[in-house]
Amino acid sequence: MFDILVVDDDKHTRMLLRAVLENANYKVTTAENGAAALEILDEKHIDLVVLDIMMPEMDGYEFTKIIRRENSTLPILMVTAKILPADEKKGFIVGTDDYITKPIDEEKLLLRIRALLRRAQIVSEQKIVIGDVTLDYNSFTVSKNGEVCELPQKEFLLLYKLLSYPGQIFTRIQLMDEIWGTDSETGWETVTVHMGRLRKRFEGWNEFEIVTVRGLGYKAVKKV
Repeated sequence: MFDILVVDDDKHTRMLLRAVLENANYKVTTAENGAAALEILDEKHIDLVVLDIMMPEMDGYEFTKIIRRENSTLPILMVTAKILPADEKKGFIVGTDDYITKPIDEEKLLLRIRALLRRAQIVSEQKIVIGDVTLDYNSFTVSKNGEVCELPQKEFLLLYKLLSYPGQIFTRIQLMDEIWGTDSETGWETVTVHMGRLRKRFEGWNEFEIVTVRGLGYKAVKKV
């Protein structure tokens, strides 16, 4: 499940966007301004940002400039009441990926988000293909050369997350929050247990490998 960060100083807009996005099966995190959004990005993995422009403390333009200075390819969709062509032009100059105006057309918003996720090479059709291996999010299965293996939900979600971002390191706490939820009473040690099961299950597969990064967490490496 993809996690979208909604950044807007208006409480009602945040509530509306949360409802629309959660109804479309996205996980949603919210922030009141760019400064708060940067703090969230330091703490957890985000797949896409839906961003207002006019906000106190740090506006959308400044937030986007900071993200792009770090060479981040994080998809950013500006959703704003600023309708002048000059405003839109400035948004693209600082580094936004797309720009739509309020009042929000919910269908258009979702279409733009799906397009941005595709451009970011995130598999919005819920499948990841690596050589002869296919991970199917809809059935929690991993198939290879006609053989289909159905995984327990948590194992599949861990593997899918890692292979959606090959080479990117995820901490145990990040994975715990993403897969089990921030309110879970399960300890982070369960991530270690599940990773061990995945390694054993796919031992000897040449298409990918799960790597432990000492002191940090885990990453997946594609080999084809």
